Amino acid sequence: MDLLTAPLDDLLAQVAEVLDTGVSCRALQCATEVELAAQVAAIGRLGRLLEALTVDAVGEVERRSEGAVRDERMTSHLGCRDVTELLQTLTVAAPRTVTRWQRAAKSVRPRISDMTGELLDAEYPAVREAMLDGAIGVDGILAITDALQAAAPRISAEVREEAAAIVVAEARGEGPDGAPPACAALLRIHAQTWALALDQDGAEPRERAAERKRSLLIGTATQHGVPVRGMLLPDVAAQLQTIFDAHLAPAVAFDDPYATDESGELVPLPARDDRTRAQKQHDALASALSVAASSGLLPTIGGAAPVLVVSVDATDLADDLGHAHADACESPLSIAAARRIACTGVIQRVTTAANGRIVGIGNEERVFNRHQRRAIALRDGGCVIPGCGVPAGWYEIHHVTEHARGGPTHTDNGVLLCWYHHRFLDRYGWGIRMNAGVPEVKAPSWHGTGHRWRAVTTSPVRLKMRVLRM
Repeated sequence: MDLLTAPLDDLLAQVAEVLDTGVSCRALQCATEVELAAQVAAIGRLGRLLEALTVDAVGEVERRSEGAVRDERMTSHLGCRDVTELLQTLTVAAPRTVTRWQRAAKSVRPRISDMTGELLDAEYPAVREAMLDGAIGVDGILAITDALQAAAPRISAEVREEAAAIVVAEARGEGPDGAPPACAALLRIHAQTWALALDQDGAEPRERAAERKRSLLIGTATQHGVPVRGMLLPDVAAQLQTIFDAHLAPAVAFDDPYATDESGELVPLPARDDRTRAQKQHDALASALSVAASSGLLPTIGGAAPVLVVSVDATDLADDLGHAHADACESPLSIAAARRIACTGVIQRVTTAANGRIVGIGNEERVFNRHQRRAIALRDGGCVIPGCGVPAGWYEIHHVTEHARGGPTHTDNGVLLCWYHHRFLDRYGWGIRMNAGVPEVKAPSWHGTGHRWRAVTTSPVRLKMRVLRM
């Protein structure tokens, strides 16, 4: 007996009509802020109710596909390998979305008695009730149940149900503190807090499980880059986060070398940085890897420190044409990338004949030693590009006159640049030159006003000298 097809058809028609009104009549654009807020809230509740129906439907599909005999499963009847494939086919949703529906259904679908066939309570009855009321959606269900379910072997089902009911009260805005309904992110924190409080001995088992699951995999190179995936231990993730924070901490204000007031004094002006947070974290990791490789503390390979070997044809390097190649990297590198790597690393020239025979090996040349680096760091104080607040220890030394073009490895030819500004210096138009051993920079056309060469003023020592002169 089909009880849902006709109501669902009516609902689809009503939603389509509402959507058409919203688009054709520009109803959302015409609404006041109060009206728009109420409309968004109503749409959110409608979405949660539809998610409740979806979760229940997914739970029923799973129940019909759990039989011991493969040929009797719903998935087999419809020609699919498993429930995930069937749901992807029926809903055209992404695998991640389907997996989240299945996890939610496992926690809130009613159980069926094997003896009598009657419906029993769900594993988390309070969570199911909140789902049916539209108080929480899939995000809320998983936020509450994931943390509690992880402690299931060590916390009884009754205690977990009670904890879930308390967190559900927060979702409804009925918590003891009288706070408004909590979003999924806050519900996750509440549930994790209860799981930790109830599972006093759970830290060590969780740590052992995390140790078994730890991983870091470098994927196959694509046209957009090389994908990375894995699972970090909590302390490793925390250490990586501190590195990110050191790079991403915003500066409140700084002395911009291109903008002055009427008296000629420098005025604060923030520099542009249109990178996303994900891009900034990538660049922070690149800086950390560069520092680690040059620290001398990593294990050796063949008796030497880990070295990134980059090969490039001398003619291509001189003409800025062609590509460079790095060991352990399938994708070719640009000539600009090869120049940057050569600028900060160790250069050893290997000459080969046309047939591949090695005809000459030069000595290794350390571009800047630690004494020169300390002196340059003292002079510059940080990246010479205004507004960059990355700690000095994370900077690279840039040859103002490129090493490949005969630039000397001397403090009068080196300046501090962070990985990001070093990598994209040519692209964003910052000019850098040395004037009697003092670095000067000139802003690109999109930045500020008064695009003149100005001496760098980021070093605390130089700022103090400037104040004394005044």
